[in-house]
Amino acid sequence: MKRAIRTHMRDFIAILVLLVLSVGVAGYILNHERLRFPFIQPSPYTLNAEFSTAQALTPGQGQEVTISGVKIGEVGNVTLKNGVADVALQIDPKYERVIHTDATALTRPRTGLQDMFIELDPGSKGAPMAKPGFTIPVSNTNPEVNVDEILSSLDGDTRSYLDLLINGAGQGLQGKGGDELAQVFERFEPTHRDLARVNGAVAQRGRDLQQLVNSLQRLNTSLATKQSQIVSLVDASNTVFRAFASQDNNISRAIVDLPGTLQQTTQTLAKVQSFATLLGPTARNLLPAARALPSANAALSALAKPSAPIVQNQIRPFVVSARPLVRNLRPAAINLSKATPNLTKTFTVINHLANMLGYNPGNVEHGYLWWLAWLDHNVRTLFSVQDANGDFRPLFLQASCATYTQLINSLNLQSSGLGSEMESLLNVTPILTSAGLCPTQSAADAKDYQAYQSQQQGEKANVLSPTGTAAKALAPFDPALPVK
Repeated sequence: MKRAIRTHMRDFIAILVLLVLSVGVAGYILNHERLRFPFIQPSPYTLNAEFSTAQALTPGQGQEVTISGVKIGEVGNVTLKNGVADVALQIDPKYERVIHTDATALTRPRTGLQDMFIELDPGSKGAPMAKPGFTIPVSNTNPEVNVDEILSSLDGDTRSYLDLLINGAGQGLQGKGGDELAQVFERFEPTHRDLARVNGAVAQRGRDLQQLVNSLQRLNTSLATKQSQIVSLVDASNTVFRAFASQDNNISRAIVDLPGTLQQTTQTLAKVQSFATLLGPTARNLLPAARALPSANAALSALAKPSAPIVQNQIRPFVVSARPLVRNLRPAAINLSKATPNLTKTFTVINHLANMLGYNPGNVEHGYLWWLAWLDHNVRTLFSVQDANGDFRPLFLQASCATYTQLINSLNLQSSGLGSEMESLLNVTPILTSAGLCPTQSAADAKDYQAYQSQQQGEKANVLSPTGTAAKALAPFDPALPVK
């Protein structure tokens, strides 16, 4: 194992570097996907919050839980229990000693796209600390108040008056700058404070009325024990009550409707108070943008005035002149759109063909591109006649030494002249007489050549035997030997 590592040290170091990089990239991605690593990151502790509605709260989306704008956790699972939404809050362990049992929670959108987050008020320091698993009751939570909920809580006359108010405000602010609108919002702030005091007074009046009714009930109970005094009181008050008798039905109806009216008014004004609380900081945050509107309008005017002649005198005539061409291009575009699927299929087939040609199996065999280059080289070699051999096409013959020997012998037996020409054309004699290429044929040719020399010296007649054809073929290479 160590020897293999030392032999392939570069490959081993490269694999280790790739492994470290892959682990680092995987850790970076998982960390940004909000995955907590065990034994490295402490697990969060969970608090629950009950909401009357969990609109746009989605588990696993990284929706934040904040205190004064500081992220302390994320929204966990959302379930339905007893008609209310139970939202799990995954709080970071370092904020465990911050939240108390009288904490309040509000759902708020970051933008108009309903990307919600939960704003926590940690509660008072005198309250006990909230332990893991503690549930913030629905009385201490408040979901986002939509505009349609505010409008639905108003009667028809109030909605009409509100419509007139908004339309009048739009007409009044038409053509005005951002400074006037900001000043209007600033003037509304004392009104909202006064409305808050009026709401508190109305709520106190409701409690006082409830106490009054309770006191009246106890008074009536006490009076029931004293009937004689009551008789005299009734006789004395008969004339008074007779005067009120004619308005008895109206008074009764007003008293019956009063509790529901007060309750609805209290709820409506409470929602308006929440809206006003958010509207004040929002209006203040809009002041820089409103102050920047005049400079932005001036910059836009400086851009629009020089651009108007260009649009009017250059771009518009060009568009008018291009309309006939665009109309003529419409049939061609329609036909092209019809042919596009077929072109897509064609290019897909061409792509597959190119992939097949470019595929290289590796060390097993060569790919198609290699064989195409090889075929091109052979074709150019076959059809090339621009060399020193004359206008003959090159030819490559592959055979064994015995086959070449048999071919030359056969040609020599049939016609000595044709055999000599073929031997000169093929030029196989240097191959057959080479001991390194054809050892068997080289030894046999050398033996035949010696026998041929002996016959030339001892005999005048030239008798060729089947084994002497190779010697006859060697004769042109020896100037001392005559060839018959």
